[in-house]
Formats: sequence, structure tokens, C-alpha cells
Amino acid sequence: MVEVEFASAIGRELETIVNAELVPGRILIAAEHPIFRDGLKRVLETEPGLHIIGEAGDAAATLHLVRQREPDLLLLDLAMPPASGLDILRALAAVSTLPRTIVLTERVDQEQLVLMLRLGVRGVVLKEATSQSLCDSIRSVLRDQYSLGPEQVGDLVRAMFGSTGAGIIRRNPFRLTPRQLEIVSAVALGETNKEVAQHFSISEETVKHHLANIFDKLGVYSRLELAIFALNHGLIDGDAS
Repeated sequence: MVEVEFASAIGRELETIVNAELVPGRILIAAEHPIFRDGLKRVLETEPGLHIIGEAGDAAATLHLVRQREPDLLLLDLAMPPASGLDILRALAAVSTLPRTIVLTERVDQEQLVLMLRLGVRGVVLKEATSQSLCDSIRSVLRDQYSLGPEQVGDLVRAMFGSTGAGIIRRNPFRLTPRQLEIVSAVALGETNKEVAQHFSISEETVKHHLANIFDKLGVYSRLELAIFALNHGLIDGDAS
């Protein structure tokens, strides 16, 4: 009996931890094609705590529903008629506070990415991504984090940094080891853990261990925050690529 009660208590504690991580969110879907919107709704309606509060098929409806319903998160297709998703973002930024926004797109170039982030976008998900990746991105953004893929982080850093061969004065006031500095540069330029491991002939577990220590020393919580922090504090090696 004691074992059963102990197991039940542990189960309740784990459930509390899981539920604490599942931040609820009221989501507005903005996409041109009804079939695409229906697919998104089917995926998201199975996720605990996520509620679809409306859907829009064009720019005017999107602007109206954002102002009327004040969603916690806007899921925006970049290809929206008659204006583009970028035009919608500009309009929202001009007249109201942009809700947490994730852009769905087939591709994004450096210029578009920088512009979207400046307009307040918190995440970018490619349409080829899995449903789980989309849901993970939504959870991250609802926790007020950014959600970009490794390639997009690299694009952002390159766009802000310019040519990686330009070189900068490398500073290290954070007591990072030489290996940690190398890993910071590689991650900031978009390499995955597997690629970093191959690059420096170490295991992925060693990469994860280094990243945990780096995050702790710098006070960052994601690869995107690491990239921007490293750029702003001169930690990126101009010859890393």
C-alpha cells in the first residue's frame, strides 16, 4: 500500500512538472488555403492547453481578428493575399502591439529573417517541418523564447556580422576555455551538435556538456540567445567558418 501511495505521489509530481512546462495559449491561424488551416487545426487541437480562437484567410481578416481577439500567438503564413505576410507584420507593428508570432514559410532569406525579427516575430517554421517541430516551436514562443532552426541562427549571425572573414577583436571576459570559445563560434554560425562534434573530433555528449557550461557562464538559454550574445560581446571568431 505504501509503495502504491508513493508511486501515485511521484506520478502526481511528474504530472505537475509536465503541466507547468505546457504553457497554455490562445492561437490565431492566418493562412490562405482552408485545407492548410484545417491541417494546422487538427494538429494543434490534439495538444494540451492550445486553443484555436480563430482563423483568417487574408490580410484584412488577420488584422481585424488580431485586434478583436488579442491572441497569445499568431501563426502566420508568409504567403498571404493580397499582401504578403511581411506587409501584415508591418501593419500590425504600426497600429498595435504584435502578438507573439510564428511565421510559416517554404523558405526565408537573410534579409527577410532580419526584417521579421525586427518587426517582432519570435519564431520561423519551415513548411517542410514535422508537426512535432511546429508544436515545440509554439511551446517555446509561448514561454517568451525564440524558436529558430540552426540554419536560421547562422543566417541571422551572418547577416548581422557581415563577412565571416572580416575579423573582429576577440574578447573573453567570461572565463570560457579555448575549446568553449571554438564551440561558441561554431554554434553561432549554425552548426548542429553533430556537426560541432565532427568539426572538433569530439563526441556529441561532450558538445552537450560544453554547451551546458557555456549557457551557465553566459546566462543564456538557447542557441539563438547564444549567437546574439556572442556577436554583441565579441566572442565569435571571424575565421571559424
